[in-house]
Amino acid sequence: MAFEEIIKNATEESINGTRTGDTIKEVQAIQAYIKNVKKIVMPNKNGVKVKVINKVLKEYNLPKADYLKINTNFADSDRYPAIAKGLMAVDQSDAELIIARGRLGLPGSGSLLIFMDNKGRILTSGSSPSHAVSKINIEDAVYNEAVEALEKIGFSKTKKQ
Repeated sequence: MAFEEIIKNATEESINGTRTGDTIKEVQAIQAYIKNVKKIVMPNKNGVKVKVINKVLKEYNLPKADYLKINTNFADSDRYPAIAKGLMAVDQSDAELIIARGRLGLPGSGSLLIFMDNKGRILTSGSSPSHAVSKINIEDAVYNEAVEALEKIGFSKTKKQ
């Protein structure tokens, strides 16, 4: 089922008061989209996070992400920095999937990692508490966020042979 049809059906259900939550078909459509993308990018001003993301993607047998080298500092002035970074990548690349990470909201609010399609729609996300509270290093935080994002939509790690 195409995203447009899923969105239309879910909207109609909500308007009619019949929506009772996500369906397995909706989750499967997101999984299929992620599995079948040809180009994934991660906007970032350095490549550290991309290495971690690619480690996670490999563990889930998903395509590798490319580093979209753009200065994302401007996004930190937005109310939703992680989403702003993702939308910057939508506008500056031809990728089908964008994985963006940034602050959740206000300074001190923690971090958000999002998987976004090429229309700017959020497919899934993972989050971390503020580093000031958790003391988790950036690599571990990004790893945990990516795993959370994938597992909340039913992905599981591939078993080693």
